[in-house]
Amino acid sequence: MSTTKKIFGFMLLMITIFTVLLSCCSATVYKVGDSDGWTAKDGMYRHWAEGKEFHVGDSLVFEYDRNFNDVTQVFGALELEYCDSSSPKAVYNTGHDVVALKEPGYHHFMSSNQSQCVSGQRLDVLVVNDPSLPNPPLPRKILPFGKTYKVGDSEGWNVYDSDFYNKWSEEKQLHVGDSLLFEYNNEANDILEISGDLEFKACDPTSPVAEHKTGHDLFRLTEPGVHYFISSKTSHCEAGLKLRVVVSVSKLSPIDRLIRWLRTLRLHHL
Repeated sequence: MSTTKKIFGFMLLMITIFTVLLSCCSATVYKVGDSDGWTAKDGMYRHWAEGKEFHVGDSLVFEYDRNFNDVTQVFGALELEYCDSSSPKAVYNTGHDVVALKEPGYHHFMSSNQSQCVSGQRLDVLVVNDPSLPNPPLPRKILPFGKTYKVGDSEGWNVYDSDFYNKWSEEKQLHVGDSLLFEYNNEANDILEISGDLEFKACDPTSPVAEHKTGHDLFRLTEPGVHYFISSKTSHCEAGLKLRVVVSVSKLSPIDRLIRWLRTLRLHHL
């Protein structure tokens, strides 16, 4: 019986190793620009990316002279279009950068040298999940207990004043784990979460991260950094219906978070 168990255990181990090797080997490494590498050529990278299907787990290799160039990843399509590297998502400058594509969606890369970028040194790729591989379970993130802020307070998400929501957010100290509650008439409006500062300034609704339109939408702030919200109605957004918030990591201890959460529950039941 023990011999049978050992054989079964060995077979199970070999199957596991084979599965891991198969999943590793299925990822593709792309050298950006092939033999030309990462350089300034008008329209080159658009043509290079055409016909390729990029999957989560694949990698991009950028090769260039690090004395004159770099690879800057930006958040949005407008940053790429206007060669704006002022708020990068990541910057690489080794001359041989391997960038793993870990998430589905559009990924945008450019040179921080604006003249190089304008001359064609920019790339956007669409990354999708590999349909041949099972989707791995997402790790559950444990967030601190947070506060819920009603956007606009008693006014809600209804004020068409260019500075109202800017002033509202400046008075708040938002942390990871807090939530934003948007209340509005869903027959006249909605909420778009967008990723880039230029998209926010231009009220560009074309590439939202998320869209909500129930009239009572709750956003949990799960990541530190800058978060942007606008109305998809461009005229409403331009009139002031847009919000930018800065989210920081909470410095409260676990006990303080628990006390804060219990106080919040008590207030809700009063």
